[in-house]
Amino acid sequence: MQKKIKVKVKVAEKSFKEVKIVTDDIRLDAALKLASAVSTGGQAKMVIQDNMVKVNGEVCTLRGKKLFDGDEFSFENKFYKIVKE
Repeated sequence: MQKKIKVKVKVAEKSFKEVKIVTDDIRLDAALKLASAVSTGGQAKMVIQDNMVKVNGEVCTLRGKKLFDGDEFSFENKFYKIVKE
């Protein structure tokens, strides 16, 4: 006879780094640079084209994608949220 084992799993919540903007929107490549996720625009272009960036949970390959207040993006298991000041 097999014993049943109960296992509790606690999932950590995502922690977002806020990327503050003063304009209505920001391009994805500029947001990556502003968040210090990459150091140059060329790096931003490469990681976006290599399907390494998600916007609002979906892979995005458009470096000119406009992000607005409340939008979220992730890169290398780090999460960022656009906040308009």
